[in-house]
Amino acid sequence: MLLAEQEIFISRPYAPTRRVALGASHLPSNPSPGSGGLLLAGVVAHFSDRINPDLIDDQLHLITELEAGHRVTQPRLRHRFQTDRIGLQRCHHRLSVVDDRLLFEIDDHTGTAEQHVLCALYAAAQLPLADRRGVFAAIRVGLRWPGDVDAGFAALVTGRRNGTQLEALADPESWARHVLGFDPEADVTRRSVQLSFRQLVTAAHPDHGGATVGAAGRISDLSEARRVLLATTG
Repeated sequence: MLLAEQEIFISRPYAPTRRVALGASHLPSNPSPGSGGLLLAGVVAHFSDRINPDLIDDQLHLITELEAGHRVTQPRLRHRFQTDRIGLQRCHHRLSVVDDRLLFEIDDHTGTAEQHVLCALYAAAQLPLADRRGVFAAIRVGLRWPGDVDAGFAALVTGRRNGTQLEALADPESWARHVLGFDPEADVTRRSVQLSFRQLVTAAHPDHGGATVGAAGRISDLSEARRVLLATTG
């Protein structure tokens, strides 16, 4: 099952002008960072240690500017961002669930690290303003991630593990309804979300008879589910 996909266009190595552009992508980001934000963070994590050290400061400045919604000057990281895709080569990155496991499919056979990271940053900047902060927070995790981009990386970014992580990424609202005890088609209000959350947190807490083992994870899931449903109920 495809969770997120990014299409980018990048200049060839022998092109006289270094250029990047964005294509048609599927990057869900609500609740933030969503599967789209996780994919963009994964792209950054995959390529960040290959960025030319002379360009690191410019990269950090660009992240700050894009997160704030500022108009940025060009070129950045020695590449020009444009809308025209003529003469550029296409590349795809994907995040999927395969055999109940998260799979990052990152194309590192085409283009340079700077091109892929730039496209991830520019794509994040085009996401809805309400989601942008969480996506850029995930990207900053990617900048510091030292290992493979895998389920461990996803767990750090999303704060969840294994099956819970997959369910929450694939259908956040359905997962949140299940965690807080709401039927799939039931009407949900902010008041009912808060009431269910308080009751379930109390029941899960060891001081009130909840199991000690797994209590922290259960309460964390309840908190995240509340956040998801409050965001969708307005």
